[in-house]
Amino acid sequence: MICARGSRDPPNPGVLLKRRSVLLALALALAAPLSLVASAQAQVTREHQALLDFASELDHAATAPDFVGLSVAVVKDGKVVLMRTYGVTEAGGAQRVTPDTVFRLASLSKGFAGTLAALEQSEGKLDLQAKAVAYAPQFRLKNAKDTQAVTLEHVLSHRTGLPPYAYDNLLEAGTPPQDILAKYGSVKQTCKPGACFTYQNTTFNIIAAAIEKASGRSYAQELEARILEPLGMTTASLSRDEMMASGNWARPHKRAGEGWTPTPVTEPYYKVPAAGGMNASISDLSKWLVAQMGGRPDVLPQTVLDEAHRGRIDTPPESSRQRSLKTPVTSTSYALGWRIYQYAGHKLMTHSGSVEGFIAQIAWLPEDKAGIVILSNTRGSRAAKIMPTWLDYQLGLPKTDWFRMGDLLVAGAAPETASGD
Repeated sequence: MICARGSRDPPNPGVLLKRRSVLLALALALAAPLSLVASAQAQVTREHQALLDFASELDHAATAPDFVGLSVAVVKDGKVVLMRTYGVTEAGGAQRVTPDTVFRLASLSKGFAGTLAALEQSEGKLDLQAKAVAYAPQFRLKNAKDTQAVTLEHVLSHRTGLPPYAYDNLLEAGTPPQDILAKYGSVKQTCKPGACFTYQNTTFNIIAAAIEKASGRSYAQELEARILEPLGMTTASLSRDEMMASGNWARPHKRAGEGWTPTPVTEPYYKVPAAGGMNASISDLSKWLVAQMGGRPDVLPQTVLDEAHRGRIDTPPESSRQRSLKTPVTSTSYALGWRIYQYAGHKLMTHSGSVEGFIAQIAWLPEDKAGIVILSNTRGSRAAKIMPTWLDYQLGLPKTDWFRMGDLLVAGAAPETASGD
């Protein structure tokens, strides 16, 4: 159609509709990033507020008579976002707990051993399917075939078939670990190797002998060279003498009426270093947490972490224990020195440690890239409530009064067992 100058063809409805669609799409495209930014900012604000609320509740809980000295750190996205220290290194003393105050890690030591073993295997130095007896010839089970069936992987995942905590009483009485390994030949087994989970300390330390043979160095030297030094864990050590020589270490305490009194640092679990012989500060333990969460691939490649964190066996007794504690844990399993929980629908990697006068705990949510580490030089009951309190805030769960600060008069000690978690 030809039109006179100054005139136009009538508007085409189809063209107008296409133009409006284009404009609408353009507006939506521009608005989407802004919406995403706003959503991300809101999420950051919620997480920040949750962290502040947790810190406030932790500050209050630390005033309870459950504690003498306490250190807590939270990691998010590879960075320490909260670090708190409370109290003193010794009841009645004046030396304050600092981020560099050294505590015993007890069974958190097992995660170091499992990770180091996975690292050695990744380099072809160690085979976790190798027989345990090849590295600990003293080791015996009641059934000779079962002795030959136990592998290093069984050792690291507590699947030897022995009763739980087998002969820990002898270890605590001063019997050398090598002698205890031979005594298992007279013990009635709970199950065949690999068939059930039964937590151990003395047999777990067989992995130390395997790592020594694979590396040509002592277990302490290899751990120092491959993990502690590269991660900058300068306060970490594997002996009582090293901890006490640090000049800044938390004394263990036991109950004395309604208070706490210092108690000697016991030696037995230092004799099984892979199972319970480590010491470290909260500053260094937070570095370990960052590395376990994948933040130091130069030291611990993701393939090594995946192997260490892979579940080997379900742990029904732990699931039952969690139900009795009324946590939202629906299932539990064990990897190489690590526990795995399904916690309110989220995967939680964790481990606890307890030895005379100390409690230690580490936990992280792989999907949230968030974790927590806890060190205490008493075994007051509220120390074990720090992790579930943090998880309430981190996961946005309905708030549970885990600390029960209204019940201060009945604040009690954790069960007085000397080992395990």
